[in-house]
Parts: sequence; structure tokens; C-alpha cells
Amino acid sequence: MVSRVDPWSAMKVGFLLSVAMGIAMVVMAAVLWALMSAMGVFDSINSLASQIIGDAAGQEFDIMDFLGFGRVLSLSVVIAVIDIVLMTALATLGAFLYNIVASLVGGLHLTLTDD
Repeated sequence: MVSRVDPWSAMKVGFLLSVAMGIAMVVMAAVLWALMSAMGVFDSINSLASQIIGDAAGQEFDIMDFLGFGRVLSLSVVIAVIDIVLMTALATLGAFLYNIVASLVGGLHLTLTDD
């Protein structure tokens, strides 16, 4: 029977798992950006924007001003850090809430077998 979860342990495990997910998210953003660049998505968007805007505007639109590799990667790092903080806090809060509920209803009964 699981009647108590140590909040400190839940915080450490939550932190490590969220760091791993944050690293995976940054790598995923970099790979996705490189894949879209290799496929020519950004060039297609630039040509479509120049057709829509036209040459009369006097300005040339470049999607890389908004979606450059450095900007995308730095934004994904910022989001990853925010997710790390939030997921660690939620894991710790979940452990506290589980302990409160387990004290009221007796905990979670687990049956483990060795097959």
C-alpha cells in the first residue's frame, strides 16, 4: 500500500524528467526548423508574401527576420526553462496533495506479482 510520497523525492524526479523533456523539446525545435528550411518552406512563404504584398510597397518581406534559427532556438530554450520550473512545482504539489488525500482515504493499494 502506498500511503505516502516524499515531496522531496517527487521534486527531484520531476525536475530530472522535466529537464530531459526540455532538452528534447529544444532538439526537436532545431531539427524541425532545419527540416523546414531544407524543404524550402521559408522560401515559399517569402515568395507568397512578395506576391501578396507586391513590389509597390517598396519593402521586401523576409520571414527570416521573424523565424531565424537563433530566434526560434532561444524561444524554445525560454519555453523549456519555464516548463522545467512549472513541471517541478506541479510534481511537488501533486505529492503534497496525494499525501493529504492518502491520509483521508488510506492510500493506494498496489498488487505486485513476479511473473
